[in-house]
Amino acid sequence: MNIVITGAGKGMGKALTHRFAADNNNIYICSRTESELKKVAEEVEKACPESRVRYFVTDLSTKVGVLDFANWIKKQEIDVDILINNAGNFIPGSVYNEKEGTLEKMIETNLYSAYYLTRALLPKMMKNKRGHIFNMSSVAALQAYNNGGAYSISKFALTGFSKNLREEMKEYDIKVTTVFPGAVYTSSWEGSGVLPERIMEETDIAELIYSAASLSPQACVEEIIVRPLKGDLP
Repeated sequence: MNIVITGAGKGMGKALTHRFAADNNNIYICSRTESELKKVAEEVEKACPESRVRYFVTDLSTKVGVLDFANWIKKQEIDVDILINNAGNFIPGSVYNEKEGTLEKMIETNLYSAYYLTRALLPKMMKNKRGHIFNMSSVAALQAYNNGGAYSISKFALTGFSKNLREEMKEYDIKVTTVFPGAVYTSSWEGSGVLPERIMEETDIAELIYSAASLSPQACVEEIIVRPLKGDLP
């Protein structure tokens, strides 16, 4: 299969790349840091020599960057089987005091990247009448919380996009799944004082998405909600 994963240089995107590579798939990844992408590709090549990972360096917080990646995918002349819109960013703050421009940054990265990339790749998927799209939302889109601000707003918007897309794609036999992870221990948590065992692992999310993508053609997991065993962090 051909898998497209955004924000794959580290964190959950990297874990997803490794998980799908384990089944000898062709994977196309992107992020804004070439050194991280190159490392992921080298790791996969060593661990899974039957898989192929190709990468593209781009900034998905800009429409130009998203469309550059989309055009690169099209030049590969492949049928996209799975699209995982994983790219995202988190800036803490509250609506009343966060820095000017924070909402714009969160919407550009967390919503527009998925919106524009999906729109660019959908025509061929719709023509083929197959495929699966995963949109990485957050539990912050289920329950607002203090210091969530623009991030939470952007994830609510992404969830709306994903739900709408789910309805639109039914007649084209394209699955759409919205993923709502709670706290996952990625590099952003290093130095925070939060113990790794208190929150989830990156591989937990990768396994859940892989499982949802492995069901029969007539089954669609619409939502995946997963939190740490002891619940969200206070």
